[in-house]
Amino acid sequence: MLLLPTTNLGLRPRTYEATHSVCSLDLRVSVVKPLRNAAGPAPQQTQQQRHASLLCPRRSHRQHRLRVCAQAAPAAQQSKLYTAVSAGKPEPLGPSRTAAGINFALFSRHATAVKLCLFNSDLQQVDEVDCKRTGDVWHVELVGLPGRGVPYGFRVWGEGGWEAGHRWQPDRVLLDPYAPLVAGRRRFGVRDEREQFRGKEGSLFLGQYDFDSAPYDWGPSEAPAARPSQQLRELVIYEVPVRCFTAHTSAGLPELQRGTFAGLAAKAPYLASLGINAVELLPVFEWDELEFRRRPNPRDHMTNVWGYSHISFFAPATRLGSGGAEGPEATTREFKDMVKTLHAHGIQVLLDVVYNHTAEADDADPYTLSLRGIDNSVYYMTDPTQFVQLVNWSGCGNTVNANHPVVCQLVLDSLVHWVREYHVDGFRFDLASCLCRDERGRPLPAPPLIRAISKHPLLSQVKLIAEPWDLGMYQVGSFPNWDIWAEWNGRYRDDLRRFIKGDPGMKRAFATRLAGSADLYNTNNRRPYHSINFITAHDGFSLYDLVSYNGKHNEANGEGNRDGSNDNFSWNCGVEGDTSDPGVTALRQRQMRNFLVALMLSQGTPMIVSGDEVAKSHGGNNNWYGHDTPTAHLQWLPLEQQQAALQQQQGQLEGAAPPPAAATASPAAALLRFTSQLIAFRKEHPALGRETFMGPGDVTWHEDNWYNDDSRFLAFTLHHAGPQGDIYAAFNAHSFPVPAHLPRPPPGRKWARLVDTNLPPPKDFTPGGNAGVEPVYSVQAYSCIVLIAKPL
Repeated sequence: MLLLPTTNLGLRPRTYEATHSVCSLDLRVSVVKPLRNAAGPAPQQTQQQRHASLLCPRRSHRQHRLRVCAQAAPAAQQSKLYTAVSAGKPEPLGPSRTAAGINFALFSRHATAVKLCLFNSDLQQVDEVDCKRTGDVWHVELVGLPGRGVPYGFRVWGEGGWEAGHRWQPDRVLLDPYAPLVAGRRRFGVRDEREQFRGKEGSLFLGQYDFDSAPYDWGPSEAPAARPSQQLRELVIYEVPVRCFTAHTSAGLPELQRGTFAGLAAKAPYLASLGINAVELLPVFEWDELEFRRRPNPRDHMTNVWGYSHISFFAPATRLGSGGAEGPEATTREFKDMVKTLHAHGIQVLLDVVYNHTAEADDADPYTLSLRGIDNSVYYMTDPTQFVQLVNWSGCGNTVNANHPVVCQLVLDSLVHWVREYHVDGFRFDLASCLCRDERGRPLPAPPLIRAISKHPLLSQVKLIAEPWDLGMYQVGSFPNWDIWAEWNGRYRDDLRRFIKGDPGMKRAFATRLAGSADLYNTNNRRPYHSINFITAHDGFSLYDLVSYNGKHNEANGEGNRDGSNDNFSWNCGVEGDTSDPGVTALRQRQMRNFLVALMLSQGTPMIVSGDEVAKSHGGNNNWYGHDTPTAHLQWLPLEQQQAALQQQQGQLEGAAPPPAAATASPAAALLRFTSQLIAFRKEHPALGRETFMGPGDVTWHEDNWYNDDSRFLAFTLHHAGPQGDIYAAFNAHSFPVPAHLPRPPPGRKWARLVDTNLPPPKDFTPGGNAGVEPVYSVQAYSCIVLIAKPL
């Protein structure tokens, strides 16, 4: 190690290390490079000094070592990419086309110097240009710069350090927060030379832009009036991680298409046949899936397949494109193709967006990529009075300072970009309670960002869904909503899990959740559909694992099974994990169907998770974010089973022949058939998915045992005067049968069995109802029934 004095420059001594490489002259080169430079801008050589340092006599490379100045500018020569430099303008932020070239603008209130860095297609730096300052924005215009395909980034210097909340790192080229595209690694989970990976420092990700390509041809079907127009109450949401959905070979797709936006688009017919009319994509903003592999640690075997660790708010993840190797422009086209295809199948596209934290982590293991090095004290919540200064309500090391005016505008611009540029239909906000805090993390009663979204002329018209909690707040039912935000209803998930597995004292809560959670949402102008009802989500057990494991099994994550939730409210039905016991297997099949029936009969907006319709298991892992393996990948049914299971859709509820034998050839195929028919029934019956909360004339509870905590049986009738008639349902979470004395059906009708989860497939669901039932129906242990009032 070398310690180079810098007292003549008024700077603190810094530590350097010597590395060796071979230069283009075939001479051995000893390059002295700074390990960390946080004190200020490095002294720059003139062009002549740089050239002079490369002059060397003709001597054997064994005898000569080329001396290179430690602080030479990275650019080896003038790039020739542009013809002139002008001051440019401070608006808009990010890259923008001008009459003469490209303007770049970057906000940094506390910076003292900013340089724009230009790169070639191999992500090798070729030039640096000083930026001018106007107010808090640094800007420069490059005349003659091409209108596409130029990777770029910024180096940022500033005064003040740790004590003031700053984290300057001018030796690091930083990603522009407003970059519309991101250039970096090209294949998912595969390192390449372009990313310039260096140990703990991680990989290089640069901004890119495209002002020259022809506008994407959305076609007339994508005019606003022609897109899928389902209201929130009409949706059946399917939460899906893009990578995991089609990465497995059983998806039947070409290798390059698996695990991509194109792969998801190819499955649009499947989703439509299942009855899905909205997909909620796990984060698709650019992220570093290999972030855990920067240094040796217990998670250095992991590949982040969920994406809750982004590095950009504007760019789709390049490596989720089948043409990712062609660059980010190809991925944007593929993303738009996917949206267009899904819309053509009547499926809306919702994005799970993460504005609460970024991949830059904490101070113990920082990953400086963008905001941290640009202006940490503005972009992140900090408290300089604490030893750990970065406020961490996200649980991921940092929390975005979302209600700072500049950061608030960044989020708004990002959301508008995804709606206008990519035609997405709405957003689910991860850990949305983080967005309800001030710069020190204190809760705000009327957070400016949430209010701005709610009042925005465009954003207020799309679907807005909050995950209404973070590490310190639980706002289910009380999220600041302006009467338009929906919420993930965590109370719904927990109460249904506890009732159906047989916990005592849960009947009243179960009934409340089935009826639309009026205790949470019947205020002001809120409606039942503002409750996003779910049994499972990406973080937690899958539906199969919920009925197969009493405890989490996250050993493969490398954290000693300490990660993931401990509050699963699960029940293994008698055996932990996989079993060949036919009694346990049958009970698990009933329990999965019980959950699905309860979900589809509930007032509110239902959401299911990719794979639950075919009993996907993650082996008891309830935090499987880091496994790009069959643990996370969906295993697809053979095509003939899949097609047969989904055949019974339109028109079959009025009476249909039994499904073909292939549809029930496996438990997974049978569950797929059951799920698709259940979704179709929900969508066709007006008593489900109501616009308003139910009154006394809308539901009858057949119950006089509300306050008996040992009672685990609930029956009710949903009334509907139209041709579809009434619905009767009974849930039995006892370990013994319970006789249900059926109410008198409406005049001119009779009760017919639609669902009995105790019956083997395909009798578990009878489209259109069977011929009729007796006045007393025995509801078997751990099962449920659904009857419909069928005309005589």
